[in-house]
Amino acid sequence: MDTAMIAQVRRFNRIVTQRVGALDDRFLERGRPLGAARVLWEIGDDGCDVRSLRSRLDLDSGYLSRLLRSLEADGLIEVEQSDSDRRIRTAQLTDSGRAERAVLERRSDELAASLLEPLGAAQRDRLVAAMGDVERLLTAAIVEIAPIDPLQPDAQHCRIHYFAERGVRFETGFDPQLSIPADADQLRPPSGVLLLASLRSEPIGCGALKFRDGQPTEIKRMWVAESARGLGVGRRLLHELEASAAQHGSRVVRLETNRTLIEAVAMYRSAGYVEVEAFNDEPYAHHWFDQHLRARR
Repeated sequence: MDTAMIAQVRRFNRIVTQRVGALDDRFLERGRPLGAARVLWEIGDDGCDVRSLRSRLDLDSGYLSRLLRSLEADGLIEVEQSDSDRRIRTAQLTDSGRAERAVLERRSDELAASLLEPLGAAQRDRLVAAMGDVERLLTAAIVEIAPIDPLQPDAQHCRIHYFAERGVRFETGFDPQLSIPADADQLRPPSGVLLLASLRSEPIGCGALKFRDGQPTEIKRMWVAESARGLGVGRRLLHELEASAAQHGSRVVRLETNRTLIEAVAMYRSAGYVEVEAFNDEPYAHHWFDQHLRARR
């Protein structure tokens, strides 16, 4: 990794932690550090189960427990166990907690305004645009991609949304029974692999491989949630699928896609995929592509 890039990231981290008050143990003059204030804000008016809270904030369970106990001691939250599942605990704001959250909301707006106020109009536009870019890139950096069994709930979530989106976007709708199958047994080793992309433990995309003895490996089930588009998740999934195919000994990967999936077609072409003659009778396909992995490496 470039040492100059690392140094720039560290400089950025230092100025941000200072300017947003992360070093202050009385964040926004409310008598508690930023971590506790953020947990209070994240619980929200509707409450939040503790596991989701830990995942959303990427906090160590012990540290989160200490923050929750502190907020409980201040009378700002209540943490209760579920009657149906004792493993599930939910944090709820008390009336005092909701009032405190409202103060934090107002003062956070004031802090944000104080960062912009000294700047000229053009500088404000540049800063806000740069912050948007940083937010997207940092979010992209925490996306995780890993193999998953096709019958796991998160995999099924992606499968359902994959089918639903194609049903809406395809000119003729989409009937999975008419399409070439990619069943669970075909997408788990040794027949294939399914990769799941997740963000803060929530499924946001998937992609799969079907291994075929003596033939090119097929890429299937490429899907990214609309909320996660623009983060480069599709390209990362494609790269990871190619790497998995290469590790399996494949020299060529191929795929077919529908012409209405304009973004996918553009991504495949920009990634070096070459359009070829139809290699199957997929009724929903208009484009067939392949990629020679040996040539890329």
